[in-house]
Amino acid sequence: MKTLSCAVGIAVVACLAAIDAVRADGSGDPTAVSSDSGKYFDKDGNPTFKIQADGTVDWYTYSGFRRYHSECHVCHGPEGEGSSYAPALKDSLKNLSYADFQAIVAAGRKNVGTASTNVMPSFGENINVMCYLDDIYVYLRARADDVVPRGRPQKREDKPDAAVKAEKICLGAS
Repeated sequence: MKTLSCAVGIAVVACLAAIDAVRADGSGDPTAVSSDSGKYFDKDGNPTFKIQADGTVDWYTYSGFRRYHSECHVCHGPEGEGSSYAPALKDSLKNLSYADFQAIVAAGRKNVGTASTNVMPSFGENINVMCYLDDIYVYLRARADDVVPRGRPQKREDKPDAAVKAEKICLGAS
């Protein structure tokens, strides 16, 4: 029950952040200007990627690849390339703000048109998504900027202690 409460709490925070946030045009400049325990942030404080010259990705980009392919690729296709069922998130992140991304994943979305109906279900109570939402965003942001090629990143940074701690808290492990 504690785990479900955590996921619901995350979903509520994500939705409130989306409502209160100033809407940006797209994900903005992804350049990492600060870091905290191995997690990188852009000038607006949004999570972002850090790719080293030799192709080594930060932990959160690598984790995002893993989580995306565990939960999202069934509909949105491998590496965010899209499918006949759902749009290419690699392209969507070029125009979607961090707050909008959070809100859509947490609450879902329904687009009804004359030619089709597209439904993104809510993942607000899915801890396998919500506990790693920033990681998924960071990975897709890197794909949108074409700095991470298709396939599993070959080199990655080690998992930071902060990521281990956050994961345990979110998943309800002691």
